[in-house]
Amino acid sequence: MAKLDSESREEFNAEADHYKKRINESLEKEKNMLTVMKNDSVGIEYKKLILAEEMIYVATLYVAINGSSMKILKIKNNDALNDARKTLYKAIIYLEEIVTNSINVAYSELSDQMAAISNTPVQKRYQLMQKLGLAIQMVIDGFGDNSKWKWSFVELQGRFAVVAKNLLDMKTAVKDYFDPNSANYDSTVLYVRMVRKLIDDSATAYRDRYELSTRRIDDINAGINFLLASRRIAVALGSSDEAEEIKKKAITWKKLMEADQKSGKSN
Repeated sequence: MAKLDSESREEFNAEADHYKKRINESLEKEKNMLTVMKNDSVGIEYKKLILAEEMIYVATLYVAINGSSMKILKIKNNDALNDARKTLYKAIIYLEEIVTNSINVAYSELSDQMAAISNTPVQKRYQLMQKLGLAIQMVIDGFGDNSKWKWSFVELQGRFAVVAKNLLDMKTAVKDYFDPNSANYDSTVLYVRMVRKLIDDSATAYRDRYELSTRRIDDINAGINFLLASRRIAVALGSSDEAEEIKKKAITWKKLMEADQKSGKSN
């Protein structure tokens, strides 16, 4: 048994070292690019998009280390999963530095940010968000349902939803969304659907965290803010009936929050 364990450990270490080498190469790329950015701010937003994608890749390598551990050693590698989680936050922070971390920012206020990354087509932005979403889900699945990070993932996914929304040029998207002849029609429709689902899911998740875990006002407030963001998208797409329904839901949640405050149920 000891021999088998030793052999398994050696096999795992060999696979893990392969992934760690690629991780170190990517982190070295990040370090070099940050040095370049410090001395030259030209095209810094595009460089941050590249860094975000590189960090997503690094996170998947950490997930792969956990996969090797599960396959060979039959145990979860929490260190690798935690490194993946932290690296995904780095990816999101790079994106937040481009388009802000505010769910409430008006699309008109993002015109400068949209101009700064105008050469990045909607298809590329959508693919980047697909990669980020998949990496986040891989980490969540790796930790499992009973993870101590369960409720903290609400924030991770919420911040993902925000950057996904803010990276989308809604002024252009609304035109392309309703124009099947547009070259960007398919990517835009898929991207808009993704953003709407992410925002709606985050609204529900923050309310669930409020009701089932924290009872913190900032959580239910966050849920309400995500609902309002969902409503703004519905308005932009001309879905007035849907926008009204979302508004009613936001009012209901606000009344719940106010009632809990009065009764002392919230923090």
